[in-house]
Amino acid sequence: MEPTSPITLAVVSGGLSQPSSTRLLADRLTDAASARLARDGRDVRVRLHELRPLATPISHHLLSGFPSQALGDALEEVTTADALIAVSPIFSASYSGLFKSFFDLLDPGALAGKPVLIGATGGTARHSLALEHALRPLFSYQRALVAPTAVFAASEDWGGTGDTHTDSLPGRIDRAGGELAALVLAALANPRPADRPAVTPSALGFH
Repeated sequence: MEPTSPITLAVVSGGLSQPSSTRLLADRLTDAASARLARDGRDVRVRLHELRPLATPISHHLLSGFPSQALGDALEEVTTADALIAVSPIFSASYSGLFKSFFDLLDPGALAGKPVLIGATGGTARHSLALEHALRPLFSYQRALVAPTAVFAASEDWGGTGDTHTDSLPGRIDRAGGELAALVLAALANPRPADRPAVTPSALGFH
């Protein structure tokens, strides 16, 4: 990629309702990451994929092995993007089946070395651990480079004042967006050959 080329950011929202708090969180994370990249003078092209309209094509693909045009385009854009933001609602202490099914359709290694920011939504904060025991392992298994801060939004978080202190939802969104931007810029500045390990969060000062 040329230094002045736009950065492509794929966004996957697994929300099942309309309107969706999952989509809202995905949008906020996208805005935060895009704003940080813009400060570095980089253009960002966002490719948003809501999974709700793709539920039937995903099911058909799992059974037949052949994607519809829309699903094939979504899988291709996630695979070729410079970075990924992935947000799922939490059901029974884990990501949704639709969310998992979509990522099961990616080719092995499709996310290897790709900067990924994960988020989740749920009714109460007690579901927040699903980010660490479900979503993070899912993307680590696929050898993605997962940003250190994962963002969970419970129903009560949306009623906040918008303060950006560290532990508030806006604060966590801003921090996570900054981390993803740093990972993307580091990856673009140091493209890795196939035999060289990816940049790690700790190498960038994230602990």
